[in-house]
Amino acid sequence: MAGEPGPVALVGSGEFLPAMESVDAGLLAGRPRRAVFLPTAAALEGDARVSYWLELGRRHYEAMGVEAVPVDVRTRGDAEDPAVAALVDGAGLVYLSGGNPHHLAETLRGTPLWDAIRAAWRGGAALGGCSAGAMALTAGAPEELVPTGGAPRRTPGASRAANGLGLVGDLAVIPHYDRLERWRPGALEWFAAWQPPGTTLVGIEEETALVRADGPWQVQGRGAVWLHGPDGRTRFGPGEAPPLGAARR
Repeated sequence: MAGEPGPVALVGSGEFLPAMESVDAGLLAGRPRRAVFLPTAAALEGDARVSYWLELGRRHYEAMGVEAVPVDVRTRGDAEDPAVAALVDGAGLVYLSGGNPHHLAETLRGTPLWDAIRAAWRGGAALGGCSAGAMALTAGAPEELVPTGGAPRRTPGASRAANGLGLVGDLAVIPHYDRLERWRPGALEWFAAWQPPGTTLVGIEEETALVRADGPWQVQGRGAVWLHGPDGRTRFGPGEAPPLGAARR
């Protein structure tokens, strides 16, 4: 598949857990069994949390018989190191796990590491992002996204600017869609008010992925994907294909 962009997976939750093994196996099908994964989004949560994601990812991929390549990138300085960017070479899958979507996008944007990730994807490697990773790969997230629960700290719609990496720039993702409103009352309305112009707002439930490979986007996993539109929202269950555009090259 070299010469064509690889699959993209936007995941609502569950990275490196058994529930997502079939999704990861599909992403790696026909590709080198080498998974590069970055805990960058969790960097602001401290060493213990980063170590948790590194170890969870390592165990997950090794249990699948896949070479696990943890890339402990926490700052732009890390992402600007050519030796770190070189770790992406030969990847069949590059995965961005959860945490803070703004820190993830700001750390990677315009760096050799992000250039290497995009080059690997354009050359056929799969690219996955879970929760913060999914938001960063798309239009981003509201500027004042509350990291650990509670109501928004600012009036919804204070800024409608896209701030993600824009690989899938016409989507704005709400992860944990089936639980988010219980954690953060009013969060769905807040996301809808923030939604940048020209994007489709997509809610992805936990342990669920929205995947685009050779054909249209498809829902995979245990839950559903919800498309928000002017006439309300539409549910798409496992195996169904929401009408969405392609990722950028």
